Parts: sequence; structure tokens; C-alpha cells
Amino acid sequence: MQDILSLMTSLRRPRLLVRAARIGADEYRREVHLGRILSGLAPDRSGPVLMKLIELETMLDTRRRAVDASYSVARHVEVLAAMMGEARILRNRT
Repeated sequence: MQDILSLMTSLRRPRLLVRAARIGADEYRREVHLGRILSGLAPDRSGPVLMKLIELETMLDTRRRAVDASYSVARHVEVLAAMMGEARILRNRT
């Protein structure tokens, strides 16, 4: 799982986006938020969840960089906050 956490620390995103996600991560509750973010697909373990969230966030960041009309900053913040929350859970378990 250390590789997943290393991947998280290597992400480079705009400061404002990260600040907003950190605020959201403080309120993150897996039972409430994860099902909605992953469209009902919520594995039990944080590792697989974090990989799915990273894939989703990469797609959102690609849209952001391309100035795609389908990009949603609110969705991006929500996914980043979930990633931070899941990483926190994973760190606490190891």
C-alpha cells in the first residue's frame, strides 16, 4: 500500500483545489460519501478504493487541463477530498 500513498504525495494540483479538498477531507465519512462518489461501487478495503479514486481524479484532471466543458470543479474537489480521507484511513491501519 505504500506505493499508493507515494503516488498520492507525487500528485501536483492547483493550490486552491488542494486547499478546498483538505477542508472537505476533514468532513469525509466513508459510509456517507463513498457510494455516491463511486456510483455505488464501494469496496471494503481502502487500497482498492483509493486506486479507483485515483483513476477518477486523473480523468477529472485531464478534463480540467483540456478546459473541457464537462469538467466540474465541485466533483474534482469531492474526489480529491475522498482520496485524502481514504489515504488517512489507510495510513491509520498500517
